[in-house]
Amino acid sequence: MMFPHGRQHHYLYLLVLSSHLLLSRSTTAAAGKVSAIIVFGDSTVDAGNNVYNPFVSRGSLPPYGRDFNGGVPTGRFSNGRIIPDFISEGVGLASTVPAYFDPTNTIDRLATGANFASSGAGLDDLTSEFFMAIPLRQQIESFREYKERLTLAMGESDAGEIIAEALYYFGIGNNDISVNYFFLPERRAQFTPPEYVAFLIDVAGAAVREVYELGGRKIQLTGVLPVGCVPAMRTVNTQRPGECVEELNQYAVMFNAELRVAVDRLNAELAGARLGYGDLYGLVSAIVAYPSEYGFENVKQGCCGTGLVEMSFLCALDAPLSCHDADKYLFFDSAHFTERVHKMEAREMLSTSLAVFM
Repeated sequence: MMFPHGRQHHYLYLLVLSSHLLLSRSTTAAAGKVSAIIVFGDSTVDAGNNVYNPFVSRGSLPPYGRDFNGGVPTGRFSNGRIIPDFISEGVGLASTVPAYFDPTNTIDRLATGANFASSGAGLDDLTSEFFMAIPLRQQIESFREYKERLTLAMGESDAGEIIAEALYYFGIGNNDISVNYFFLPERRAQFTPPEYVAFLIDVAGAAVREVYELGGRKIQLTGVLPVGCVPAMRTVNTQRPGECVEELNQYAVMFNAELRVAVDRLNAELAGARLGYGDLYGLVSAIVAYPSEYGFENVKQGCCGTGLVEMSFLCALDAPLSCHDADKYLFFDSAHFTERVHKMEAREMLSTSLAVFM
């Protein structure tokens, strides 16, 4: 966690670490600029795929997208752009990564980025089934289809180069921890918390290997956020109403630690690949602990409605009641960040975990 008194030291450390990575890594996996951004994950990175599928959870109505270019809801669970969009812009590509399932997107548009994420998805298939989301395995199958389309359109050589030089961003696991294990009975009866984490990590590793077999070489596995501090979890905290559910946060820390270990293991296993771990937890925890240090006024409620339970279509019901300035809020609805936080997270990743790919 970042504390105000140590923020300068924290960022100095990150700068030194980034420089070390840039100087010491083999150029095999990092050669050339990033050709495209390929995204797999859940609602934290969904660019609107659920809009084009018969699923319940979608961000396709106001006030979602109110600060997006044109003020139009895009299916992103935010008032504007999300982390992969800012990463894409940061590496010199388009300012947004389009939803793959949007039928209006041509393969030419998708050649510099394709987002396969689905709100409600998890590493565990049971999580995706509960939310009626596109499971991770299907997201990767759609990527396989994408590669075939790209090859037909551009030829094997050009398509292969795009696939090899693309950045693959995984942002998934939040729903497994915050909903599946703690609120649904099946996995809790099967696994202890460490055992379930190990199960999830195994799924993540298998997904990475599949992407690697399809040609992916630049891969980031992003950890989960402090899920116990999202407004929805604060709302259902009966022991300490309005406060973070610390048990969930401890579980998130456990998952993130094991994901880091998996990244190191996969780096050693997959020849020619370069994997990085993206931290989502640290910055959000710091903002929660010291909001004024980061220019935030409200970290306990979302911007839309009461900010306690509303998300998806429930935000639309209370659209006129949304906050005036979303930049003052950590969360836009009861579970998802405002655009400002997405931008802050992307900037930090670009200077740390993603720096080796620049």
